Amino acid sequence: MERRLIPVKLDTYKPLREIVFESIREAIINGTLKQGERLMETQLAEELGVSRTPVREAIRKLELEGLVVMVPRKGAYVAGISARDAADILEIRAALEGLAAKLAAERITGEEIEDLSNDIEKMGEAMDKGDLDTAIEYDTKFHTALIGASRNSRLVTMVSNLQEQVMRFRVMLTITRQDLARDSLLEHKRIVDALSRRDRFLAQSLAKEHVEKVETTILKIIKEEKDEE
Repeated sequence: MERRLIPVKLDTYKPLREIVFESIREAIINGTLKQGERLMETQLAEELGVSRTPVREAIRKLELEGLVVMVPRKGAYVAGISARDAADILEIRAALEGLAAKLAAERITGEEIEDLSNDIEKMGEAMDKGDLDTAIEYDTKFHTALIGASRNSRLVTMVSNLQEQVMRFRVMLTITRQDLARDSLLEHKRIVDALSRRDRFLAQSLAKEHVEKVETTILKIIKEEKDEE
């Protein structure tokens, strides 16, 4: 059997069920466990080096998060990403991120602006090296910091609730469209420039347009994949 998941390490303070849950969720988000793939408890338990019980608990929790679907008499499967799902999630994300950028233009500190610029630089360096995992990491860090700079805890929580689904889109986009990931760097720089100039309406517009561009591209990718089936 091909081993794709890394066996869990028990030398941590976290409960085993939480470690197993995070491992399987990460495998779904980064595409190791692909859309539509059946999740076999025995196989996952063997790969992770644990019993079936924490795997079963993890699958149930992932179903609640929308990353897994249960099919009657067939079992658990990795949830697919439909065009409608993508549009719904990214429309909300665009509006929220635009609002966050508008608020951040008024509330962000000089140090935070510098941190955002550093994230952009690190993302570019990772892309130059072909290190997509690190590029995604810094892209995610940029967006998280931008939203945090809004100083609106409820807004941060709302965006966080969408994070897992958005991350799946971001992985898809970065892996399949590296040229657009380059465009993303330029868009990030424009957003930071607007924040530096405290131009809240421009920051809002640029942040919203940035996510809307991602939405357009993701919907195109999903359509292409469906046409190939």
